[in-house]
Amino acid sequence: MAGMTQQPFSRPGAIDLSALKRPAPGAPGAAPAGPAAGAGGGPGAGAAGPSAYATQVDEQNFQAVLEASRTAPVLLVFFSRTRMPESGQLADDVAALSGEFEGRFLAGLVDIDASPQIAQAMQIPSIPLVVAVLDGRPAPLFQDVLPIDELRAALTQVMQQVASQGMVQRHQPLGTAPAPTEDEDAEPPLDPRYAPAQDALEAGDIDGAVAEYEKLVAANPADAEASAGLAMAKVLQRTQGVDLNTARAAAAAAPDDVDAQILVADLDLLGGHVEDAFARLIDVVRRTAGDEREQARQHLVELFGTVGNGDPRVARGRQLLASALF
Repeated sequence: MAGMTQQPFSRPGAIDLSALKRPAPGAPGAAPAGPAAGAGGGPGAGAAGPSAYATQVDEQNFQAVLEASRTAPVLLVFFSRTRMPESGQLADDVAALSGEFEGRFLAGLVDIDASPQIAQAMQIPSIPLVVAVLDGRPAPLFQDVLPIDELRAALTQVMQQVASQGMVQRHQPLGTAPAPTEDEDAEPPLDPRYAPAQDALEAGDIDGAVAEYEKLVAANPADAEASAGLAMAKVLQRTQGVDLNTARAAAAAAPDDVDAQILVADLDLLGGHVEDAFARLIDVVRRTAGDEREQARQHLVELFGTVGNGDPRVARGRQLLASALF
């Protein structure tokens, strides 16, 4: 590829865009004429492909697409239909699958012929290349053109791994806005998929709600709402009939009892003391080792998912967890 370094992809940190210049409209290297993806201040407008979660990426909206990775993963697909037509098919397949995953990731399609500066800024050695960006940080996924079934399976594994770390938010459909309603305070209609779980919760059947959410997650691991609902339902399930004062006394008497600390963390979370819940488990991670440490870590990650990856308390909690681990 002319103008590109042939060194391996090895940018571990946030992408440095300081050298990325924006071409004037119509200048060589600019994206093809037409509605620019992300016009109007975000990555959404002009979404490409058969999905509301895919967008053409150019120098104009590149930064906005990267910022979207702070909500949920962005998959950048580098391709050229002229140099390697099959890489263009890969881009189309990733775009189509972004719809199947219902916003669990945003597909950013980078035509290296139209936007060579992006490929140069990210030191792309060859095409095709799919790069995952999470919280502004890139990591290469694969460089092969896969049949769509294999691609679907590979992306399912990636999204499951991301979800296992408590990152369960998803992108909103691009280029859409809420329809005006007569009553702005009216609640949006409930997605019928979640109705059985919600009905169970309203009836006080927490075990039933857990079972319903588990069905949804098993059917679609990329369903962020179902994952978050399951995490909260499990918190409710674990704390059924527990007396807060008794639980606190037990945890204070046995600071190395991981189960006792986890129970109080759950109760703190339900009581709105989110930071206290996180701090308690981070302290357990810091003080323990082996299976006990892993038990506390996994439970903390589950609580992150309950609160939501977009919450600043979760971002801070992740930083503190990383410090405790390493």
